[in-house]
Amino acid sequence: QVQLVESGGGLVQAGGSLRLSCGASGSTFNSYTIGWFRQAPGKEREFVAAIDGSGSRSNYADSVKGRFTISRDNAKNTVYLQMNSLKPEDTAAYYCAAASTGFIYGTWVGYDYWGQGTQVTVTS
Repeated sequence: QVQLVESGGGLVQAGGSLRLSCGASGSTFNSYTIGWFRQAPGKEREFVAAIDGSGSRSNYADSVKGRFTISRDNAKNTVYLQMNSLKPEDTAAYYCAAASTGFIYGTWVGYDYWGQGTQVTVTS
């Protein structure tokens, strides 16, 4: 089992940057794929990015490719989401989640553990 806590959200102008962090408890952190998801009011939860346990593989939604970068530091039990060139449509609650059954991306199915979320608001 793993517990996740997101941080780093906030209010930023369009074109700006934020870095989200996902801190995890547990000694087997490097066995989990970590994904970032987001949900805006009235919209469905959306996949943003994922990284495998070793950090050697990652995947991004088309909407963030080239602007967002996911990375992890297993020594610190932390995954990061660097968000650059932010747009108003990136406004959402951002969640990190952990999956133990392989490198899962593009879907929230298979992610068993979720953080409480952090709000990102991008103003125009």
